[in-house]
Order: sequence, then structure tokens, then C-alpha cells
Amino acid sequence: MLKIFTKYYISIICIISLTNGFAQTIYDKNLVPNGSFENFKKKSSSIKSAVPWQQIASVDYYQSPLQNDTSRFKGARTGDCYAGLRFQKKYKEFMQVKLAEPLKRGAKYEFEMYVRLGFWSNALLKSVGAHFSKTGYQGLNGLSKTNVIDSVCKKGGFYNNCDWIKIAGVYIADGGEKYLTIGNFSENVRKDMIKENALKMGFKEAYYFVDDVSLKRMKPKEDEIKIVIVGSSLDEKEDSVLEVKTDIKVGDKVVLKNINFGNGHYYITSESFPELNKLVQYMLRHPGMEIRINGHSDNSGSPRKNQKLSEQRARTVFEYLISKGVQNKMYFKGFGDTQPIATNDTDIGKALNRRVEFEIIKQ
Repeated sequence: MLKIFTKYYISIICIISLTNGFAQTIYDKNLVPNGSFENFKKKSSSIKSAVPWQQIASVDYYQSPLQNDTSRFKGARTGDCYAGLRFQKKYKEFMQVKLAEPLKRGAKYEFEMYVRLGFWSNALLKSVGAHFSKTGYQGLNGLSKTNVIDSVCKKGGFYNNCDWIKIAGVYIADGGEKYLTIGNFSENVRKDMIKENALKMGFKEAYYFVDDVSLKRMKPKEDEIKIVIVGSSLDEKEDSVLEVKTDIKVGDKVVLKNINFGNGHYYITSESFPELNKLVQYMLRHPGMEIRINGHSDNSGSPRKNQKLSEQRARTVFEYLISKGVQNKMYFKGFGDTQPIATNDTDIGKALNRRVEFEIIKQ
């Protein structure tokens, strides 16, 4: 029998007076960046390619189904990409990501992910879950059980005929948690593993695929105390929606205005954030849209340098959108100085050519 352990609480929820549209965005937004692992910076077998995910030990990353997986559930649960965690008697792996925004004190969050037993596993795990923290997972010594959503299957372990299993629970935030860590949080993973065939010799290994990780703020119930605060903090304000024509179609390109980088560098300056945040809000309102971030330069410097710099700048914007919780499928590409939209003979023309735009790939 599967038991879900959650954190209980007594609190007063403060609700900012917001427009209905923005309030809906707050509760619909997945705070786990790249929660389905669909966006990646390059072809790689490491989870670090699925920005901004990180690993503790070595976590596998799959961008297509394993060829030797003959089960009818092979591949990702949704999309193309998924991750994998390995557990042995003296070894376990964790995957970790910085959330799109810090959690609000006293707010309730619904966590959900799906796991599937690897077809070669000869053992099962009895528990797998998620840990929330301000600084990231620091090992069992720094672990507080109240910051863990742990799913426990005491009798048979997580199997389900190698089909996807939903792990879910409700977390009540202490406030300020910035990191989510996924793995097994038992003190002794060896005791938390069940060998499928007790008579078979050899070491035990339980391997689980992971996909579709989400954390969403829950709407407060009507009977909870509500305090309306006049005004709002900067992180609760809604950015004005990006101005995009209503009849936009596949192939159209929208230049992002007021996006600035360090001179000759690819880091984004702070004055660029308002425009990028508008794009974040636009993508959250159009979750089915696929885009490509295109980087362009003027003709100053060598073509090779311009090509590299334009790609680095496009990638920086790509990673910024993911870090803010955009779940849309996205790509990035640099074009160097090959596609000018103005003359390179004047400073004004060069400034216009140094641009970042997004192109509609799929609506």
C-alpha cells in the first residue's frame, strides 16, 4: 500500500490583491524549471545538459528511448527526454534544480513526478521522494524530515510492471526554499532495497527513470484567513505582456527590445530583465508554442568570433527563460553577422543588427 507523507501546518495565508489573469498564472505555473527535461543545451548523456538541472554523483540523461528497452512503456512518459537514477547498496544518486522562485512562507505547494523501474533492475526501492531546501541538499546530516515529501511502498517496492508510477504530495513551505532535490532519503539505502529474486546471487541495483516533475502553488481554500495587502512586492508584480501581433504564425520572428549584454560578452545586464520577463509571461500564456531563440551580431570582428558570440547570447536568453519556469520546448541558434536588418556602416545600423529575437517554430 502506497502512503504519502506530507507536512501539516497551522498558518495565516496572506494573499496579494491581483488581477484574475495573473493570479491564475501564479497557481498554474510549474516552479520546477525544465520539469520534463525537454530543453537541453547539447546532445549529452549527463543531466547537466538539461539546464538548469544538476547532479549529485552521476545522473543519466536520455534524449530518446533506449534501443534495448523492449517494454511497451519505453522512452519518456511525455515528450522525448527523461532522466535516470541508480541505487546500489552503498551508492545512490540525486538530481537537483534551483526553483523558478523561492517558496512563500505558509503557502501550500503540490508536488508531482513520475518514476519507472529500469528494465534491467534486479531490485526495487521502498521509498523515493523530494527534498526542499534553501541552499541545496547537504547530505543526511542536514536533512529535516519536515522538508521531505517521501513516498513509501513498504511491502513490495516501486514496480508496477515497469509502468510509470506517480509520486505526489503536498508541501507547506517554511519560506525561502530555493532548491528541489530528488532521490532516496533513507539513512541506509541497502535496507531500503528489495531484491526481486532473493535466491539469485550478485549485487543489488535499483534503477529508476524520472519524468514530468512539477511543483505548483495551490489555491487557498475559502475558509482560510485572507489578508489583503495594499500594494505588492516586486516579485509578485505582473510584467506587462510582450507586444506580439495577434495573427502571428509559424516562421514569424519577434525582435526583443532593450536586451543588452556586456560589451563583447554574453552575460545579460540587469536592464534587460523587464523585457525578458515579458517574454516569460508570454510563454506561460502560450504553453503549446515552440520557439527558437536567434542571436545576431554586427560585422565588427571576425565572422568566427561573431558566430560564437551570437550563439552564446542566444543560449544565455534560452537559459534565463528556463530558469524562470518556462516549460515550452525551445531551441537556440547563433547566426553571427549573416542576417543584418540594417546597414553596418553606421553605429545606429550596427546597434539594430546586434539583436536577439524569437522565432515561432510551432503554435
